[in-house]
Amino acid sequence: MHSILTYLPALLAFGITVALCPVFIPLLHKLKFGQYVRDDGPQTHLKKAGTPTMGGIVMIAAFAIVSAIYCLREPVMLPVMLLTIGFGFIGFLDDFIKITKKRSLGLRAWQKLALQFLVTALFIYLIQKYFDYGTAIVIPFTGGKTFSMSEGLFVIFSFIAILGTVNGANFTDGLDGLASSVTLVIAVFFAFASLAGTGEPNGVTTVSLITIGVLCGFLIFNAYPAKVFMGDTGSLALGGYVAGAAFMLRMPLFIIIVAFIYLIEIVSVILQVLYFKATHGKRLFKMAPIHHHFELSGWEETRVVALFTVVTIMLALVGLAGM
Repeated sequence: MHSILTYLPALLAFGITVALCPVFIPLLHKLKFGQYVRDDGPQTHLKKAGTPTMGGIVMIAAFAIVSAIYCLREPVMLPVMLLTIGFGFIGFLDDFIKITKKRSLGLRAWQKLALQFLVTALFIYLIQKYFDYGTAIVIPFTGGKTFSMSEGLFVIFSFIAILGTVNGANFTDGLDGLASSVTLVIAVFFAFASLAGTGEPNGVTTVSLITIGVLCGFLIFNAYPAKVFMGDTGSLALGGYVAGAAFMLRMPLFIIIVAFIYLIEIVSVILQVLYFKATHGKRLFKMAPIHHHFELSGWEETRVVALFTVVTIMLALVGLAGM
């Protein structure tokens, strides 16, 4: 058993998030930072137009404030903070351009990708230069055995894993509370996973608890019907946290298991595009990402969120069994 101080990061993050949202949401209304809704999407989403977005600013603010209190004592948090805040900043730029320019396109694809490559490269440099990370990663279902790859292969693998995770989280953010709920479960998994060795809390435990607190607080305002959306600011930040925590635990392969929803969301988009081009206009899904396919098939939004969250809980248990 751990003392209340162990869980204090989560409580602080929760309190700050809950305190900031009622202040920040009216400000977003005043600034007219409302959500742009696609006309070709589910018709039920049209009523969401104008709902404040960029709520991810509150999430990052709460995350950064509490992380700053603990990071000097637990420096292993720093790489995870870099990915979380770094990708969150990219999302902020994307959201800000969308809103101020009154368009669905924010940063151009090459601009977003270049910035994502930069943040990822800084992360890889940081863990190799200052944390003596090496190239070993844990293989699931082998009792903790690791596999070491060449430095070049590790760099390539890291870019694919991190960028895939971050953009998967971004695609998952499309329904009220979906990305928040799914990532909350993933954060709980990494909090448990970080205790698996000595049983004592460490930097990954702390940063995971902070993320759990932020998401619990944000869900109060983001669950259906959402009073605020996180925007790319929040979803990219969440993907950054998941990738960062997984790497600092040497568990990036576990992302495929516990963050399977991220994977299926981004794969559904890729398959939709490829199928559309190959068949000259036919669609594999009614709409991608795949959560919209379920909606257009007649599922209620809350049912889709519940399904994806329950699947993530089951997969998190599989992930714990595979450690």
